[in-house]
Amino acid sequence: MTVSAPGRDERLRRPSGLRSLRLGELRVTYVPDGAAQLVPHLWLPGTTGEVWAEHPEYLDESGHLVASIGGLLVEHGERALLIDTGFGPHSVPAQPGSPLGAVRSGALPAGLARAGRRPEDIEAVAVTHLHIDHGGWAWHPDPAEGRFLFAHADHLLTRPEWEQRHLAEASGITREMLAAIDPRVRTVEDGEEVFPGVRVEYAAGHTVGHAVYVISSGGRRLIAFGDAMHSPLQADHPEWPALPDHDPERAAAFRRRLLDELEEPGTIGFGGHFADVVFGRVRRGGPGPAWQPYEG
Repeated sequence: MTVSAPGRDERLRRPSGLRSLRLGELRVTYVPDGAAQLVPHLWLPGTTGEVWAEHPEYLDESGHLVASIGGLLVEHGERALLIDTGFGPHSVPAQPGSPLGAVRSGALPAGLARAGRRPEDIEAVAVTHLHIDHGGWAWHPDPAEGRFLFAHADHLLTRPEWEQRHLAEASGITREMLAAIDPRVRTVEDGEEVFPGVRVEYAAGHTVGHAVYVISSGGRRLIAFGDAMHSPLQADHPEWPALPDHDPERAAAFRRRLLDELEEPGTIGFGGHFADVVFGRVRRGGPGPAWQPYEG
């Protein structure tokens, strides 16, 4: 199902709250950690001020794109997997001239509790890629407890991403952060099933070892595509790169393949940065935007 235009437009400029849907035997839940403001023409350098003047529905009152930050909880009975962990227990103010505006975060533990889970319930943490807003709670201790939330859990990264982890330092990941997760990292291979109904696929471009996770059950599938796209508007413009893309041409090629898959019957997408429309379907060629919010 889709949301009416007025409701959809409001959701395009606010961060997502807790949202769940059922896939056969699996339940998937977006668990918010916080949100970031992105300067649109700097974060998506293929765009111009004119583009955003034509699409004001995607911008908040200050003229920023609103990017949700959080993780995707996948539950199979008593078992639970978490895909990405948000930015972690800290926030940063906007810096003049930066493509990144204010970031506020730290809500993931409370979100897990609202979803009925404790950190100890998470048997593995799958980090789509080594950027600071995807592994925050993996390498930052909980200020209230003084310990890592997921110290008991395997931390899954693709083999190429972990083998070339030195490249993550350019995006703000410190050697101390990498050392903090090193004892818990388990590398995964393309096509490997990492949890019942959850398979990893290599999707290099945004980073050298960027991963997407394909979640299948009950004749449907959900593709959690990490940072392959940052804005729903990229579903209409897959040629637009994102500023942090390691290999923009390869990232764009993957986006085009991804959009073809997202148009297939029974397929849902999960865009973790997509404001309050994190779950959606792609329907190109119609009168409206290609990304259509999905409620389950």
